[in-house]
Amino acid sequence: MSNPVLNTATCNHGFIEASCTNCNLKGLCLPLAMDIKDIDRLDSIIQRSRPIQGGEHLYRAGEKFTSIYAVRSGSIKTYLIDDDGIEQITGFYLPGEILGFDGIDTNEYGCNVVALDTSTVCEIPFHRLEELSLQIPTLQRHFFQLMSRQIENNHQMLLTLSKKNAEGRVATLLISLSQRYSRRKLSPNAMRLPMSRMDIGNFLGLTIETVSRTFSRLQKEKIIEVDGREVLIIDHDRLNEICHKTR
Repeated sequence: MSNPVLNTATCNHGFIEASCTNCNLKGLCLPLAMDIKDIDRLDSIIQRSRPIQGGEHLYRAGEKFTSIYAVRSGSIKTYLIDDDGIEQITGFYLPGEILGFDGIDTNEYGCNVVALDTSTVCEIPFHRLEELSLQIPTLQRHFFQLMSRQIENNHQMLLTLSKKNAEGRVATLLISLSQRYSRRKLSPNAMRLPMSRMDIGNFLGLTIETVSRTFSRLQKEKIIEVDGREVLIIDHDRLNEICHKTR
């Protein structure tokens, strides 16, 4: 994507000067042991572009791989198009999470990436990151850990889709979002879903009607409260039980 690089980045509260040092997400994107001097070196290679509007693509499958991206604000989804032209959602990304690793092997991005709402990202040119990682071993290890986490998340999702019923699939998604909100020091109980019911169904292999019925059933059992996209987890233990139960 060819966006003009700016010296500032937009966040949810207006304009702030963009740098890794003052970013409240650096604990997610960067190694905790990384010192200020090394953070500044990484910051010098990062490009920050204008906000991406909802429905706008960051990149598409088949485009040349150049960079990985850290979500700074908003939310993003990844998807593939099958041989029949049908969209299959493969993931959702929230602030502090990194995407683009799928392009490293073939030198082409493997999926389409689109903003769910107005979002900002930090673009990290991969060849510059490789050079810097050789000089900062903790940085290299950290990105290996991030890639490993994504592989593990993919494994868990495959298990969810193959072994769990509708309640188990929805519960797994809610627990995942809860954990990710918690990593950002936000409430693990109260969350706003960035994706639509249709997107949830697509991702979990369920119809939109099944997703709606499942949310209603979980609410009736007083496990969650739902108001549009606002979800409040009332009974974490029960939700976890459903999450880990197979058919």
